[in-house]
Amino acid sequence: MKRLYFFILLLFPLALSAQKSVDLDKYRFSVQYRSLPKIRIDSTYRTYNVEVEGTKLMEPLLQDMSPEKSVMLEGWRKLAEDGHLSIKINLGDLLPEVVSVKERVVTTKNRDGVITGTKTYYYQEVVYTFSANASITDYKGMHIMDEELASRGHKQVYRSPEFTIRALAEGYFVVNSLTVTKQLLQNCVNRAMHHLSERISDNFGFREVTANDYMWIIDSRKHPEYAACRQAFRVMNEVLFSMNPSTSIEGAREQLKPAIDYFEKIKKNYTSSKKHDRKIRYASYFNLAVLYYYLDDPQSMMKEANGLVLNDFDPKDGKGFEQTATWLKNLFQQTNIYTRHFAINTDELKGPYEKRDISVK
Repeated sequence: MKRLYFFILLLFPLALSAQKSVDLDKYRFSVQYRSLPKIRIDSTYRTYNVEVEGTKLMEPLLQDMSPEKSVMLEGWRKLAEDGHLSIKINLGDLLPEVVSVKERVVTTKNRDGVITGTKTYYYQEVVYTFSANASITDYKGMHIMDEELASRGHKQVYRSPEFTIRALAEGYFVVNSLTVTKQLLQNCVNRAMHHLSERISDNFGFREVTANDYMWIIDSRKHPEYAACRQAFRVMNEVLFSMNPSTSIEGAREQLKPAIDYFEKIKKNYTSSKKHDRKIRYASYFNLAVLYYYLDDPQSMMKEANGLVLNDFDPKDGKGFEQTATWLKNLFQQTNIYTRHFAINTDELKGPYEKRDISVK
């Protein structure tokens, strides 16, 4: 009996220690929203047109490409002309700079590793450059921005098929120059148009964004908050998963109230300065800050970020959230749009002269 009592006494401090420790694990999730313009322009501007100019040398090769059709400004309506924004693209020549023949030697060996033969393959390597720029103005003639789409400083390399006869490799580019140049130009132009679409959609557009993020969940099964914490995350996951860029999130905060109340309760129930309590409060402040970010509430996010700093478990996260909350608040004020969840029907957007018959589909 004494031995049993002594054994229980030994286990008691371990059990008490387990209750005062907590393991946190990352809970990963995805949520969708709509990006807002980074550059301040007239908020009534919502249509654009694209014009492409090439050099005389490249003009014949561009006839079958129609690069202007691939330029997309997300959330805006594209017109054939007279849009709020006019995007003028200048495509330079594709210029070969260095042409050389390279070789690749293949050896064969017997079972003993002795080289029994070699075979040489030849191919032509062409170093070339391409340039492209875009200039954006509004319909009033005001310059908005310039964008370099391709630079001569970026050297690109074309490699021909391989031949066993050197002379065939040496003459490959000359014989096939038109076909090869057209293919290389098409690749360069496609990359330039993709880059332009990315830049203008970032700066002026309303892109549909899928963000992958995380919060902290209690991963200690014996912890008294284990089950309740997981229930809160089930609620959050259901609401966050249902969010999409084109649907208002009005009402989402009410749906998330049980989870929000839970994390607020944690902060009130674990108030000591001991590491366990500071760690579990850290998770609550962190999770609420992330939650308010996706609820488009930078003010509440800032409050949780300040709490993270004062909690002093991992204050650098709080500093980062403070910067994010300030950025989101400024973005809302700059665009005069205070949500990242709303529908866009580009067919209803009108150009400055309301020439609806010139829309490009």
